[in-house]
Amino acid sequence: MLRGVIFDIDGTLVDSNDAHARSWVDTFSEAGYDVPFEVVRPLIGMGGDKLLPKTIGIRHDSKEGKKLTGRRSQVFRERYLPHLRPLKESRALVERVRGDGLKAIVATSAKDEELEGLLRAAQVAGLMEEKATASDARRSKPDPDIVEAAIEEAGLDASELVMIGDTPYDVEAATRAGVRIIGFRSGGWKDADLAGAIEIYDGPADLLANYAASLIGRKA
Repeated sequence: MLRGVIFDIDGTLVDSNDAHARSWVDTFSEAGYDVPFEVVRPLIGMGGDKLLPKTIGIRHDSKEGKKLTGRRSQVFRERYLPHLRPLKESRALVERVRGDGLKAIVATSAKDEELEGLLRAAQVAGLMEEKATASDARRSKPDPDIVEAAIEEAGLDASELVMIGDTPYDVEAATRAGVRIIGFRSGGWKDADLAGAIEIYDGPADLLANYAASLIGRKA
């Protein structure tokens, strides 16, 4: 029996994936690295521990890596976060989940200092019962650490949960943690990229429109 829903937030409840990519591009440019948007964008959904080695070949826990990670967060919060908007029906979907007696939990690669702003941008602040962020995990998605932290926070078995995410990294992380996942196309990925998701919808509004027939609506 389904008892809780784990939500990714970036690209799932708030239209923020391009903003995250641009904040990395801006940060790299300031530091003298030429990394195009087209290189960074497909990596959004991973944390800096994965993105930095893949783009400029440095470790996230090196002196330079820590400096870039901190600056990227600052750039995102100052330049991009104030302008973000929720995906259509994000709040209504979370309210429907809670109204059905299911726990609503966040599992995100965002840092603690970014999460509250993202929740406000998605218009779901105050609706999430538990939260697991990059600060709760040693490794970011697609490693399962953040999803496993969300399971622990929820106090439920993995079989009693379903996750909603928008990237292949969400699908892999949930699957490795033993949690079923529903995919959203709203993050910019195609259905083939979301292979492994048990259901795929355009975004919150599409799932809400088909809620009764969905795994969540059936509480299967």
